[in-house]
Amino acid sequence: MPDSQIEVENLTKVYHVPEREAGLTASVRSFFRRTYRDVLAVKGISFSIEAGEIVGFIGANGAGKTTTLKMLTGLLQPSSGSATIAGFTPWERQPAYLRRISMVMGNKSQMLWDIPPLDTFRVLGAIYGLSSVEAARTVNELVELLQMQNLLTKPVRNMSLGERMKCELTAALIHRPEVLFLDEPTIGLDVSAQRRLRQFIVDYNRQSGVTVMLTSHYMADVMELCNRVILIQQGKLIYDGDLAALSQQLAPFKLVRLTLNIDDPVRALRACLPPDAEILAGMNGDITLRLDRTKTAHIIAHLLNSLPVDDLSIENPPIEAVIDQIYQGEEVL
Repeated sequence: MPDSQIEVENLTKVYHVPEREAGLTASVRSFFRRTYRDVLAVKGISFSIEAGEIVGFIGANGAGKTTTLKMLTGLLQPSSGSATIAGFTPWERQPAYLRRISMVMGNKSQMLWDIPPLDTFRVLGAIYGLSSVEAARTVNELVELLQMQNLLTKPVRNMSLGERMKCELTAALIHRPEVLFLDEPTIGLDVSAQRRLRQFIVDYNRQSGVTVMLTSHYMADVMELCNRVILIQQGKLIYDGDLAALSQQLAPFKLVRLTLNIDDPVRALRACLPPDAEILAGMNGDITLRLDRTKTAHIIAHLLNSLPVDDLSIENPPIEAVIDQIYQGEEVL
């Protein structure tokens, strides 16, 4: 059984935020006596990630994802709790730890814009203490995987966003980290570039065994890359498990699609359905219902006995719909 690469226990972060009212008087008063309020950004989350896993870390804006990643990469000190990554405590920022991790942020760049990426790769190789032979070998492997041979001597400022992201990934992986944090890596990319980038992550993970923790608002990224997701809401961990089972655990309803061979099917259905059943769509006898998961079997049996049903299917709601409900703050647990 693989070892846990990331161990997080009751990790908490509280921000001490200054605040004041508008106006000159309040400004003067705050100069002598500031008032603060505590903002609990991350609330005692715990999880572990095995070596070689690709795990999606998802949540709405403001849920605490970035704060958590900053603590795990050592950029922030937690208020309480503990974390161990590759045997190190992240916020101690030991050089040996920093050589074992890397982070790619879709909205930030570590590339130097006025020089070709090959020069940046050489600088990074020297920073990480790699020999020129070792750095060149790693760069060549990544260039082959990313199919970016034509970009090595092209100034970064002249590249498209997709081309720059290829360079960012190469720069992040040049020292062969054990743990890779990806924060919105496909943001702003077109569909084709997103697909190629996702395929690279899968291939590289398979070849190197790197542990990947991914945050993304594009559910296509999560669905294609991650078998497991960790979901946080308002700083609290509310789900950790198989992505395919997410809708079953978090969504209390089923989608039922049926075709009725009857005049005015919507009216006939309303006469048979309980008050909490919802008709989502209906056209030419093809109707979609949203039913309480615990009552679905009973309702379907009643419909089959009461109405002329030509066709019927029962589905879990799409993952995107479940996630959207959570992001909107709806109670789905």
